[in-house]
Amino acid sequence: MAWRIGVDSGGTFTDVCLFNDETGAIEIWKVSSTPDDPSRAISQGVVEGLQKVGASAADLAFLGHGTTVATNALIELRGVKTGLVVSDGFRDLLEIGRQKRPNLYDMFAEKPEQLVTRDLRREVPERLKADGSVAVPLDEDALREALRALASEDIKALAICFLYGFLNTAHEERALAIAVEELPDVFVSASHAVAPEFREYERLSTTVVNAYLGPVMQRYIRRLKDRLSDIGLKVAPQLTQSNGGVIGFDQASNLPVRTVLSGPSTGVVGAQAIGKMAGFDNIITFDVGGTSSDVALLQNGVCQLTGEADVHGYPIKAPMLDIHTVGAGGGSIAHVDTGGLLKVGPRSAGAHPGPVCYGLGNEEPTVTDANIVLQTLNPVEILGGRMKVRHDLALASIQRLADRLGVGVMETAQGIISVVTANMAKAIRVISVQRGHDPRDYALMAFGGAGPLHAARLARELDMKTVIVPLTPGTLCALGLLLTDLRSDFALSRLMELSDAARPALEEGFATLAEQADVWFAAENIAEDRRVITRTVDMRYAGQNYELSVTVPAGPITAETFTALEKGFEAAHRQRFGFIAEGEPIQLVTLRVEAAGIVDKAEFQKQDNHGPDASGAKIGEREVWMSEAGGFVTCPVYERSLLKAGNVITGPAIVEQMDTTTVLLPEMTGTVDPYLNLILEV
Repeated sequence: MAWRIGVDSGGTFTDVCLFNDETGAIEIWKVSSTPDDPSRAISQGVVEGLQKVGASAADLAFLGHGTTVATNALIELRGVKTGLVVSDGFRDLLEIGRQKRPNLYDMFAEKPEQLVTRDLRREVPERLKADGSVAVPLDEDALREALRALASEDIKALAICFLYGFLNTAHEERALAIAVEELPDVFVSASHAVAPEFREYERLSTTVVNAYLGPVMQRYIRRLKDRLSDIGLKVAPQLTQSNGGVIGFDQASNLPVRTVLSGPSTGVVGAQAIGKMAGFDNIITFDVGGTSSDVALLQNGVCQLTGEADVHGYPIKAPMLDIHTVGAGGGSIAHVDTGGLLKVGPRSAGAHPGPVCYGLGNEEPTVTDANIVLQTLNPVEILGGRMKVRHDLALASIQRLADRLGVGVMETAQGIISVVTANMAKAIRVISVQRGHDPRDYALMAFGGAGPLHAARLARELDMKTVIVPLTPGTLCALGLLLTDLRSDFALSRLMELSDAARPALEEGFATLAEQADVWFAAENIAEDRRVITRTVDMRYAGQNYELSVTVPAGPITAETFTALEKGFEAAHRQRFGFIAEGEPIQLVTLRVEAAGIVDKAEFQKQDNHGPDASGAKIGEREVWMSEAGGFVTCPVYERSLLKAGNVITGPAIVEQMDTTTVLLPEMTGTVDPYLNLILEV
């Protein structure tokens, strides 16, 4: 079994990347996504991709899969009818939250819709104290009565979250057992198993989201399992988590909340591996798909994990790569707002009907249509000739927009690109400038179907000097699945001051987490020599509301450990906020263990240098409208697959390949490195 395959299921396209372990050959394939049943496109993409290389599903040594099923179900509120059981007096916590408006000065800002309506929330007499001791025992009779009342409402999922349930799990464990007994056909989530951390509201929200998505993910995984079995797959498939690692389908079914960033996380993993190969330690990733742009910052080759994020208005406490998303993609719709100004996104044309140029009925111009009109994209066909496009329809749609704005059609098309570039730049400033990083110190890694198309202008906007375009940018998320490990995260909240007196609690806490990791290692059948444990702790100054993650040195907890933690926290605090508060007490808040099972990964081979002459890859010329050149300019067009290591291209130029198009602006050069990455420099 020589082939390994990664599949990334997006909103517009499903990407397939195949890697041959024996030869190092990489093949890619794309099919249109099937939003009504994503497993259909995945199965189709796998079959067609294998047919392309003359292999069968039985030849696969690995199949990894990134999905947007949980994300889309949350965004579109397509989860199931969910009930909630909470401690007596906490029925409305889900609605009260942190008592903050989404936008402080917006009197009309709307809070996201509650996933559990008030009539489906039930209070149960029980109470734990802040130290985890029992103040009021769990009233099991009242619990059974509440569960039976919810059963009569025909709920499909149930969330259980008790006050301080992360300190003492006894009440939640008993409630979980009773719920399984009373509601055998209902998906049940308890907070101690989903998010065993402090902050009551966020823990409750995470548990509710997990329950709300549980049956949706279970149905999807069941269908996908059946389809993959039908085509002859022999190996156990894996699914990507938000933390960049992969897990088995069974764990993903139980913890769908950990997959809400499944798709974009593998792109970051792929960028991390390619950046290391290409010799770039500090990278900002730029992943543009049909609906959104995802950006992340890698310092010294590492993307930070965050333990908490707001996903479409719902707080989630789950380990995930620190990725920021904006609604700016190839399918983002351009429109004129009530003030007469041009706006782009966040509304998207999606896969069906898609941009106007697809000819499937949409009449609202998108970013893709603007690129077709400017002819930065091939105005006749895309996807390597597999998909014809309608330049006339795209031009007509942008002409209508231009008429409303009172400017020329080409200026309007360029305006769409300028606006979406500004939106993308804003997203990058959130993860860089606002966190103490200068984007000029980083290289921009552009991927996704539209990343290389916009990367040159985005780099110019941010004064970044280097852009890296991987060999298969449009399918890098799928490739990232072949470069990641099995991974799971475990957490334990223990609030204590950073001092030697905390040593016993720190040792006990990490020992507990290590035991949980060992259970997971055994369940995933990970060999002893393939197991890696990484420890971190969330820290803050006393009185602060939010924490910074600091790595805990390996080995026993000693005085040197506390010194290292203090220095690590001060360095992180200075990086993020620009200062440290000398003499202020420092607190340890949440202990974390990341368990990784190292798997065999795709490895890339260096290519021989063929010199700077790229004429062998030139396939023609095209008139392209570039504002930087003052109008239409004749650009040479190169076929990416024909470019060799060492080749050099001078802008303005266009590089086409099946999965994306790369634009080189005037005064920009592109060099093909030994791993066939295209390095653009001003």
